[in-house]
Amino acid sequence: MLTTVEITDVTPAVACCASLMKEPLRQTDAEQLAKTLKALADPARLRLLSIVASSEGQEACVCDLIDPIGLSQPTVSHHLRVLTEAGFLSRSKRGTWAYYRLIPEALEQVSRLLVPAR
Repeated sequence: MLTTVEITDVTPAVACCASLMKEPLRQTDAEQLAKTLKALADPARLRLLSIVASSEGQEACVCDLIDPIGLSQPTVSHHLRVLTEAGFLSRSKRGTWAYYRLIPEALEQVSRLLVPAR
């Protein structure tokens, strides 16, 4: 019997602050934004995020992410964990496999910080 367990990541996504061009960042907001951008500042992670985002339902199994990236399963899992902890992906376990789903709001929050305030 196959059981699906939904795992919800409750770590905060991106700091909710004003555009960088509207007002200076507070220290805590700058630290959170730096952590978030650091999670994105890796070519393998950007590719993984792109593959998940462009997959059907914006979800992909870790088993389908290994070959396109060309890295070992433990390395791919590490990168997926970093993206999950940064709030860009959510993870659910189905049988022995982990599935990752894009959290579009996290990308939207980052983009709002980087665009000029109107």
